[in-house]
Amino acid sequence: MALDSVTQTMTGSNALTSSFTTKKKDAAAADKENLWSAILNEVQTQGSTKLPSNKSVLVLGDNATGKTTLIAKLQGVEDPKKGSGLEYAYIDVKDEYRDDMTRLSVWVLDGDPGHTNLLHYALNETNYAHTLVILTVSMTQPWGWLEQLNQWIKVLAQHIESLQLDPKEKEAARQRLATTWQSYCEVGDDLDPGSPVKRTMHNNSIDEDDLLPLTEDALITNLGLDIVVVVTKTDYMSTLEKEYEYRDEHFDFIQQWIRNFCLRHGTSLFYTSVKEDKNCDLLYKYLTHRIYGLPFRTPALVVEKDAVLIPAGWDSLKKISILYENMHAVKAENHYTDIIKAPPTRKAVSNRETEVQTEDEQAFLARQQEILKQGGQVRGESPLRSQGASSGGNKTGPRTPGSAGQSSPKKIDPKLTPATPGGEGVLANFFNSLLHKKSGGPAGGPAGAASPGGGMGTPRTSNGTDSLMTAEKLAVRSDAAAELDRLARSVKKDIDLSQSEC
Repeated sequence: MALDSVTQTMTGSNALTSSFTTKKKDAAAADKENLWSAILNEVQTQGSTKLPSNKSVLVLGDNATGKTTLIAKLQGVEDPKKGSGLEYAYIDVKDEYRDDMTRLSVWVLDGDPGHTNLLHYALNETNYAHTLVILTVSMTQPWGWLEQLNQWIKVLAQHIESLQLDPKEKEAARQRLATTWQSYCEVGDDLDPGSPVKRTMHNNSIDEDDLLPLTEDALITNLGLDIVVVVTKTDYMSTLEKEYEYRDEHFDFIQQWIRNFCLRHGTSLFYTSVKEDKNCDLLYKYLTHRIYGLPFRTPALVVEKDAVLIPAGWDSLKKISILYENMHAVKAENHYTDIIKAPPTRKAVSNRETEVQTEDEQAFLARQQEILKQGGQVRGESPLRSQGASSGGNKTGPRTPGSAGQSSPKKIDPKLTPATPGGEGVLANFFNSLLHKKSGGPAGGPAGAASPGGGMGTPRTSNGTDSLMTAEKLAVRSDAAAELDRLARSVKKDIDLSQSEC
C-alpha cells in the first residue's frame, strides 16, 4: 500500500513538471510569434506612412501681393514666371527619415475677382480634405488688409458651400482642425519630434481626455481647411517709416489686428520677405509639417516686427494683449482703417518724353491747303514799302523814278560801254536790263523800256496801279541794284584815273 502511494505521488509530480514544461514552450512560441508579428506590423506601418502624392496647396490673394514670387522661392526657382488665371506649380518634398520624396501640387489663383470661377479646378470634392490654403497680403499696402482678407475668406466660404460634400466629411474636417488647436504643444519634448513614433502619436493617437478647451475667440469661423496667412514684402517696413511716418505703434496695431483675425479663423501667421530671405525656409518646413506631419521645431516668433511666426494653436487673446502695452497713441478698439489709412494718391511722374500724337495725313494736307489759299490772297507789306512810307512818301500816291518809295537803280553813265576799262560794261547792261523789265500787258508798253532819266519806271498794270510784287522778287531786285551800284562806282573810278593821267 505504501509503495503504491509513493508511486502515485511520483507520477503526479512528473505530470505537473511535464505540463509546466509544455506551457513554457507554448509561451516561448507565442512570444516568438508575437515578435514576428510586431516586426511585420512595423514594416507595414512604415510602408503605409510614405508621403502621399494627393496633397495640394491653394494660394489666394490680390494682385501684386507676391504670390508667384513666394511660391518660386519655396520651389528654389530664381526667375519666377508670372501667369494668368489659374497657375499650377509643384514643390518637391523629401522625408529625410525614410528617404522618401513626393511632389506637392500648388495652385495660384489670379487676384482678379473675375477668375474665382476657376476655383473648382483647384478645390473640389475630391481634394477638399487634402488641401491647405495660403492667403497672401502685402506690407506695401497694409491699409488694404481688412478688405482683402475678408473678401478672400468670403470667396473661400462660398466656394466650399457650393461643393457637393458629405456633411459627415465636412464635420470631420472641422473637428480635425479644432483638434489641431486643442492638441498644440510647445516643442522641446524629450522625444525627438521628428521620429516616426512621435509623428504617429501626434497624428493618430491623441487621447480626447488630454485635449484642452479652445481658447476664447478661437475658430469662430471654421471652414475645415488648414489656412496660413502670409504677409509678404516685410522689407517694405523701412519705406513705410520714411515716407509714411509709420512708427512702432502702427506696426504693433497692425500685428494685433491680423493676429486677432487669424485667431478667429483658426489660421497660422507668417511674416516673410523673399528679398531679404526672412521666414521663407520656415514657411516651407511648416507647410510640410501641417500637410505631411514632418518635424517642425521652431517655436512662435514675435520679437522681430518683420519676422513674425504664429503657429496654429499657439496664440490667444492674452498673448495678443501684450502688444497693447506699447500702444499709447492708438487703441486696440479703434477701427483698423481709422488708424491705418490709405495715403493720398500721388500723380505718377514719368521720366519718359511726352508722346507726340501724329495728325491725320488728310487733315494735315487740307490745313496746309487753306494756309496756301490765304497766303495767295493776302498781300504782305514789303519792308521797302514801309521804309518809303516812313520817309514821307505818299503811301498811296504814284511813284516816280528816283522817288524815296523804292531804291531806284543808279543812272549809268552814258560813257560806260562794253569797251570801257574794267570790262564790266556787259554786266552793267545785263543787270540794268533786268531792272528795267516791265510786266507784260496790252497797255504796259514794251518790255525793258527805260525811263527818260535812264532809270527804271515802276512796273504798272493796265489800270495804272503797281503790280503785285512778292518779297522774293523785291529782294532779287534790291540785290541786283546793289551790284549795279558797285559796278558803276568801279567804272567811274577807272574813268577818273584815266582822265587824270591825261
